[in-house]
Amino acid sequence: MYFLDRIKLNVIGQRNWWFTLSGALLLAGLIALGTRGLNLGIDFKGGTILQRTFTQKVTVAQVRQALNRASASGLKLGESQIQSAAGNTVIIRTRDLSPEEERQVDAALQEAVGQIDLTKNQTDTVRPVIGRELTQNAFWAVVVASILMLLYITLRFEFKFGVAAIVALLHDVFMIMGLFALTGKQVDSPFVAAILTIIGYSINDTIVIFDRIRENLRFHRKVESYAQLVNDSINQTLARSINTVGTTLVSIIALYFFGGESIKTFTFALLFGILSGCYSSIFIASPLWVVWKEWEERRKAARPAGAGGRKRLAEAKAR
Repeated sequence: MYFLDRIKLNVIGQRNWWFTLSGALLLAGLIALGTRGLNLGIDFKGGTILQRTFTQKVTVAQVRQALNRASASGLKLGESQIQSAAGNTVIIRTRDLSPEEERQVDAALQEAVGQIDLTKNQTDTVRPVIGRELTQNAFWAVVVASILMLLYITLRFEFKFGVAAIVALLHDVFMIMGLFALTGKQVDSPFVAAILTIIGYSINDTIVIFDRIRENLRFHRKVESYAQLVNDSINQTLARSINTVGTTLVSIIALYFFGGESIKTFTFALLFGILSGCYSSIFIASPLWVVWKEWEERRKAARPAGAGGRKRLAEAKAR
C-alpha cells in the first residue's frame, strides 16, 4: 500500500513510552498470574474423555446444548470441550466424572440428541501426572527454541541482536499468558501449540527488521546515529510488517468465528499473539538493540578519558 510507505515512525525517539507500556501490561499480566493463575483444562489438571457414537447425524451444537442442560441440573460441565469426529462420533473432554455422572451425561445426550451406539462407547481418564509432563515439555520446548534461535541469530548477525530478539520473544509469551490469566480462558494443549506458533512468527518478523538494520549498517560504515539508522530500517520494513500481519489476521479472525469451539483457544491466542509479535519486533527488539549499542559507544568513549585520568593521577602522586 502506497500510503504505508509515507508513514515515518520515530520508534527509537519514543522508546521509553513503548518500554513503559509493555512494562505496565506485563506487570498486570504477572499480577493476574500470581493472584488468579491460569484456568487449566483437563490436558493439564486431568479429567475424563468421552467418545460417543450416535446412530444418526449429530452436530457439536446439539451436544453442547445437551451438556448445558446437564450443567443446569448440577453436573457442572460448562468447561467441556466438544470435538466432532468421523462417523457420527463426538469427543467430549470434561472434568473428572464418576461412573454415575458418566451415566447421567449419556442419559442427557440420548434425551436431547439421539440414540447412542453403546457398542462403540469409549471412556478415557487423563491423570494430573500427564498434565505435569505436558507443562514440563512445553517449558523445555520454549527454552530449547530460545537457545537455538539465540545461536542462529548470533551466527547470522551478532550476539546483541540475538539477546534483543529473545527478550522480545519472551515478552510475547508472557503477554499471552497474562491475557489468558486476566480473561480466565481455558488453557489446554492447543494453547501450547499456539505459543510455539507465536514464537516462530515473532522471531521471523524480528529477523526481517534486523536484516534491514544489518544491510543499512553495511552501506553506512560510519554511523552517526544508531537511532536514526534503526528508525529508517523500521520504516523501510513497516509496510511489509503491516501487510503480513493484516493478511494473517484475516485468516485467524475467520477461523475464530467460523472454525468451531474446538479451536477457539488456539485462534484466540494466535490473534493476540500475532499482534504482540509484530509490536515487540518493532517497539521492543529494535530499541533494545539501540540502547545496548549506545551504552557500548558511551563506554568506549569514556574509557580513554578514564585511563588518561588515572595516568595523570599516578604522575601527580609521583611528583
